Amino acid sequence: MTRRWPTQTGKSRRILWISAGSYNILRMLFTHLELKNWRNFRAADIKLQDRVFIIGSNASGKSNLLDVFRFLRDLVKPGGGLQHAFEKRGGLSKVRCLAARRFPQVEIAVEAVEGPATWKYELGVKQEQGRQRRPVVAHERVSLNGNRLFERPNSDDTADQERLSQTHLEQINANSEFRPLVKFFEQVRYLHLVPQLLRHPGLSPGTEQPEDPFGRNFMEAIARSPQKTRDSRLRRIEGALKAVVPQLKQLKMDKDELGIPHLEAIYEHWRGNGARQREDQFSDGTLRLIGLLWSLLEGDAPLLLEEPELSLHTEIVRRIPNILALVQRKGKRQILVSTHSTEMLSDPGIGGEEVVWLLPGNEGTEAVQLNSRPDLVAKLKSGLTVADAILPYTAPQRADQLSLALSHL
Repeated sequence: MTRRWPTQTGKSRRILWISAGSYNILRMLFTHLELKNWRNFRAADIKLQDRVFIIGSNASGKSNLLDVFRFLRDLVKPGGGLQHAFEKRGGLSKVRCLAARRFPQVEIAVEAVEGPATWKYELGVKQEQGRQRRPVVAHERVSLNGNRLFERPNSDDTADQERLSQTHLEQINANSEFRPLVKFFEQVRYLHLVPQLLRHPGLSPGTEQPEDPFGRNFMEAIARSPQKTRDSRLRRIEGALKAVVPQLKQLKMDKDELGIPHLEAIYEHWRGNGARQREDQFSDGTLRLIGLLWSLLEGDAPLLLEEPELSLHTEIVRRIPNILALVQRKGKRQILVSTHSTEMLSDPGIGGEEVVWLLPGNEGTEAVQLNSRPDLVAKLKSGLTVADAILPYTAPQRADQLSLALSHL
């Protein structure tokens, strides 16, 4: 099967033929993000690299920026859609920026590139008039290489307003022209593994969740992977663990008498045979590191990492940027990381174009790219790392008052 895609070169228009069988949606990358009235952001315009580090003070919007990509995934995943995506976030009023005034609708625009194809998806959402007050489509557009494939509202929407309660992204009969973009959004992955939830999932055997960013269903996810793939990944993770947890060896997956999957390893000590341990006996840091390494190995889709430094030793944290770079060299994968870590951002290999600095203010949060600020670029060129040049500005201005405030309790 071949797909005919129009492309624009100067003023002449030509047709590009690409084999659908060889087109790999998982190698697509987000390259540009524009926001209006999304949570902390009254407006944001961000260029995205293969590797992105998002920094800022507490409550500046780091998690909310990553949530844009999770929202796109929620629009297209099975059981998802526009209404589900907003219900999951408490409704449109909870998503709309508090600083929004004259133009209260929420708008998202993303560009994604793979090879010669540049896709652009634009979505505006407003509150429905009347009793239901649902979020409805204010506008929706998809372009390929600068050529508009469709635009809404259209005549069909005018004739049937109920259609605006759904996006074309979520409708199989409407998204055939831009199905690669739909599949790309669906593959976005997010990880913020919470070791306590992994140890005590509270789920019956075989129970699955549509999305499991906090690791409650992590064991089941590993167990569902093909055995050959699973064993290969666990061997690689075991090799990495030996460097930082030398007592652990023979990492493997097993099932208990109820059929519930567990990670198991031998913990060497003064006795000759060592002791077998399951994941509920692993340290928080070991579990977080296993989750991070598994997520990096499991595919080529964009990966969103929320503060991966938590529970890890500083020497491991220092090497996370290099680990991400190694993964990307083996297969071009986009990774977006939110972090407060001085150790991580002290890596001299992190460039200003890879860093998005969030600056909160009375009119919402401003997203600043380091390479757009000559003063910050000069600091990096002088030999300072991102941690040296930027992190001091992200610290709470009155942090020294915290202990004083607590002294009056």
